[in-house]
Amino acid sequence: MAAITLTKREARKFLVYYHGLYGEFDYIGKDGVMAYIRRAGCIQFDPLNVVGMNPELVLQSRVKDFDRSMLWDLLYKERKLIDYWDKNMSIFPLEDWPYFLRCRNGYQAWCNAHQDVVDRVYAAIEQRGHLSSGDLDYSEKVDWAWGPTRLSRAALEGMYHAGLLAIHHKEDTRKYYDLTERLIPEQLHAMPDPFETDEQYYEWYVYRRIGSVGLLWNKPSDAWLGIRGMKSAQRNEAFRRLIEKEKLTEVHVEGLQFPLYIRSEDLDVLHKALSYVPSKVRSSILAPLDNMLWDRGLIKELFDFEYRWEVYKPVAERKYGYYVLPVLYDDKIVARFEPAKQRKNDPFSIQNWWWEEGISVNESMQASLMECFERFAAFLGTHFYQRDGTFLR
Repeated sequence: MAAITLTKREARKFLVYYHGLYGEFDYIGKDGVMAYIRRAGCIQFDPLNVVGMNPELVLQSRVKDFDRSMLWDLLYKERKLIDYWDKNMSIFPLEDWPYFLRCRNGYQAWCNAHQDVVDRVYAAIEQRGHLSSGDLDYSEKVDWAWGPTRLSRAALEGMYHAGLLAIHHKEDTRKYYDLTERLIPEQLHAMPDPFETDEQYYEWYVYRRIGSVGLLWNKPSDAWLGIRGMKSAQRNEAFRRLIEKEKLTEVHVEGLQFPLYIRSEDLDVLHKALSYVPSKVRSSILAPLDNMLWDRGLIKELFDFEYRWEVYKPVAERKYGYYVLPVLYDDKIVARFEPAKQRKNDPFSIQNWWWEEGISVNESMQASLMECFERFAAFLGTHFYQRDGTFLR
């Protein structure tokens, strides 16, 4: 399949359009939540909550009048979505469950090595229903991924990663687990591994990750995190096979040294994006782990925007602030800001604001941004408090 050449602006326009961030809202209500997550494969979960958790921030920027209850219902009532490991901890459609069997099998050794406690936890949940670590009295300390923790917590998480348990629901960040067979339909729960070889698995995963971002290159980056067992050699081979099968199309972007790749099935989306003229310019507040931002090097090349999430950096090493969010206007990332911590019904307010270099601010941009802030405040269930308007000048 012939390669495509794009300007940087065309590449940006495609990405913004692909992610439902360009012009009018394409995604509406719960159906919109499902449609976007199916396009992206997954959205990344992170428990930090300053003005909403990461998956909520991803969806509020794409889904018209998004409400947190939509995601809760789809996860824990309707069970069309599930919490599990993909791009690190993520949320993805329940129908994708069988494709992660190899990931689940990777945790089986821990369960086998602690079979006695696994049997006791399984029996307790079978008899009592969904439980959290606080409902189990196994206080012995054991080594775990991030350090010593209570055996009850390690057992629940180990069984969860191995697929013996699934998350029944959450209360804030506390997880309640139930038996997987109670929460996942039998036809999905019992489905065998869809991949006969490791090569097929890596090929599927590379294709999935390209779809999660829209445009991606074959270079090491955070966009490839969480793919169990895949190193550069396996990724290179997967790219080669996908290109050979014409499932990927090479994209050359003017000014970029390395080629990008788009799923061939998304070429029609590319053509629509390039011909689309929105009736109204839109602004959006992006999540810190937004799918579009997964490859920070690519974002720097295309948007001339360098972004590091500084929450885990010591204060003295931060360039901006603890929790800083990018601001998109049209097809450009024009600013970043540090929001005040949202507490109950407090107004949404901005503590610090930084324009990107070279941004020319006009009344149209100011009006679009104010509409964006008011929309974001409504998502938080409050209103936008503007101490002064100087940051928009």
